[in-house]
Amino acid sequence: MWTAPTTTDRDRKQLLRALLDEVNITVDRGNDSAQARLMLRWKGSATSDLVVPIKRRPPAIRTDEDTIQLIRRLAVHYPDAQIAGILNRQGRTTARGLSHTAGRVQSLRHHWHIPRHQPDTQQPEGEPLTVADAATQLGIAPSTLHRWLADGFIPGEQLTPGAPWRIRLTDDIRALFVDDAPDGWLAMLEATLAYKVTRQTIMQRVKRGDLQAVHVRTGRRKGLRIQPPTPQNQLF
Repeated sequence: MWTAPTTTDRDRKQLLRALLDEVNITVDRGNDSAQARLMLRWKGSATSDLVVPIKRRPPAIRTDEDTIQLIRRLAVHYPDAQIAGILNRQGRTTARGLSHTAGRVQSLRHHWHIPRHQPDTQQPEGEPLTVADAATQLGIAPSTLHRWLADGFIPGEQLTPGAPWRIRLTDDIRALFVDDAPDGWLAMLEATLAYKVTRQTIMQRVKRGDLQAVHVRTGRRKGLRIQPPTPQNQLF
């Protein structure tokens, strides 16, 4: 049984070269579509016009510069897993729209040559500490420290929204946490009655420095103690 010989791609190319005299190509890269217009001039002066669509190269997938810079700042203070949590809390996703994980943060760091976090075993005076570490040094519960941060009793800082609070334990902050309050200083309820204002107003005055306050961390009556009002001179 006779079978037709197989024509290979190479054979087809050689055949075209033998039949074609000239090929002119014009590329049109429009906004909606890209195409190439071919004018084929055959042996014997016959011509053919062809329009061939051109596949566009997909845009490069790249993490936005703002996220890269944020990772660069966070990597100084936090490991990859914690950085991933911060990015997710901010609603940031990867270039492919995925949530961040420790592995994906690590890949980004390696690609952009960002050094990994190196924990500091010896933190000097005033070095920012996590709430847990600061609470341990002050001898109080982390929940208490979170409450005083929210109330403005002590200052704290965040590298970015969603990042853990960090506290610089200066001598002034350490002095706010004592085992015994000065004589005559008032608990919060007593202070609101003495000053005839709300707890919020008391805390605002403490935050501004208009009132002195300390936190008693030992004994049965732990908590804030507020400086009492100055007695007013009475006329005879």
